[in-house]
Amino acid sequence: MTYEWHHFELGDPKLGAFLDANVPHIAAAALTQPETRPRCDRLGDGVILNLRGVNMNEGQEVDDMVSLRLWVTSGMVVTVRVRRIFALDDIRRKIADGAGPDTVGEFLTALVTGLTDRIEATALRLSSATDDIEDDILDGKSAHAPKLSPLRHSTIKLRRYIGPQRDALAKLATLDTPALTDSDRQHLREPANRMALAVETLDAVRDRLVGLQDHLDTQVSLSQGRNGYVLSVIAGIFLPLGFLTGLFGMNVAGLPGTDWPLAFAALCGAMVAVTVALIAVFKWLDWI
Repeated sequence: MTYEWHHFELGDPKLGAFLDANVPHIAAAALTQPETRPRCDRLGDGVILNLRGVNMNEGQEVDDMVSLRLWVTSGMVVTVRVRRIFALDDIRRKIADGAGPDTVGEFLTALVTGLTDRIEATALRLSSATDDIEDDILDGKSAHAPKLSPLRHSTIKLRRYIGPQRDALAKLATLDTPALTDSDRQHLREPANRMALAVETLDAVRDRLVGLQDHLDTQVSLSQGRNGYVLSVIAGIFLPLGFLTGLFGMNVAGLPGTDWPLAFAALCGAMVAVTVALIAVFKWLDWI
């Protein structure tokens, strides 16, 4: 290896002293920020690089992305993390096996490729899940409909960081710095392009989920409209019938038919006639 790799946890008590002795003040401040977003900036002969990776740690949400802060020069790489990053673990295992990256450019290519592989796989899983929900909803089923909202939430959270990371990787692949050779920049273009495709996939997933939510909302509105219409027709039919039953149900003197045995049958027949007449009128008005 032609470079040194120094890796720290953000809370490591030795981190501050190391940065004071080996890293410019601006870069040291970038490495110790509590919150970061993807970025790529040249500082003198070095590069400040902040990246994000999907959270593969057990028991944690994939869309709760983990951050990685880097200071890169031609002879040294400093990485600072908060939570475990599996792409770094892959590089560590390769170094232990004697097959690790020999240059800073190879280190960055391996790291960026590992992060991009996992992000790309996550984006494809979200796209596949969207396919299942889309088929389900368009077929009139609702088994996967409750999954729509959590899927939208995950997509939005991932897109928040992957968009800036696409820009950071695109900048890294063209950055004029002594830490990278022309060959390194060429190798970095591939993961940068794949990251752009992952962003496009997430954009497509997000738009499809919005369309499916709109479709569900429209179906609910139509169903409510139909139900309200049916209730209105029923109310229109039974309102006069309720008036008749209320009128003849009053316990006052002078009601007609109280001494006529066929009065109840006559009233029922009148109510049937009123119902038939109302239905005929509604059909003539094209209300039913």
